[in-house]
Amino acid sequence: MKKTILFGIAGTGLAVAMLAAGANGRQEAAFSLALPQFVSPAAAAEQSMPALDKAQVEAIIHDYLINHPEVLLEAQAALEKKQNEQQQAAQAAAIKDSAQEIYHAKWDGVLGNPSGKVTIVEFFDYNCHFCRGAMKDMQNIIANEKDVRFVLKEFPVLGADSQRASIVSMAFKKLMPQKYGEFHQKLLGSEGRADEASAIKIAVSLGANEKALRQAMKDPSIVQDFTKTFELADKLAVNGTPTYIVDNQVISGALGQKVLDEKLAQARACGAGSC
Repeated sequence: MKKTILFGIAGTGLAVAMLAAGANGRQEAAFSLALPQFVSPAAAAEQSMPALDKAQVEAIIHDYLINHPEVLLEAQAALEKKQNEQQQAAQAAAIKDSAQEIYHAKWDGVLGNPSGKVTIVEFFDYNCHFCRGAMKDMQNIIANEKDVRFVLKEFPVLGADSQRASIVSMAFKKLMPQKYGEFHQKLLGSEGRADEASAIKIAVSLGANEKALRQAMKDPSIVQDFTKTFELADKLAVNGTPTYIVDNQVISGALGQKVLDEKLAQARACGAGSC
């Protein structure tokens, strides 16, 4: 036993002496092979971890999600946020590319100040309940904000009656553009479903000649103009009414005058160079 201990001590002393003396490369290599190899705890754990097959991995994920279902809500929220950001970026690019058609299309109605410094664009349908409710917002803005130009885009998406009512509206605007705003507010604010008959009745009450109106309704440019508006809506991902464009942003739904006022304030600030 003593001989073994002494031999170990002697061996250790010899190794230290060799290192201190700067032994040659062959001696160092031989010495290093004699020492145990160091393995980190992480590497050791990885080496000892058994390989998992697909079924085992799926089971682990399943159990984790069952025990932590809030992760699914967090993932859904993150996905929606990312999709919204992507859509807003795409819409901003589309607005920039189609600015002339959005703000200055010759077939759109314009209310308020035609030379206004800021513009609100509204896609609407004469049978849209929410558009009817939002009309008061438009009237208040036009009455109180003298620098606002309000562009109306006829976007009849709620059936054949809406389409026929809008054809009458477009024909009336061609014949009597000075009374288009009055016609628009009467038809949108009327009770019951807007259709060709109710639209013609209002147009005639405002002084339109019915025969001339019906002839104007056959103008092929009306359908062409509708097609351009629908193509524009597709570019902007507009799929419902009312939808607004203010300060180069798409705003979906009747969110109220307060939201529109906030967007108008932002648009004025940008116009003044504060953006």
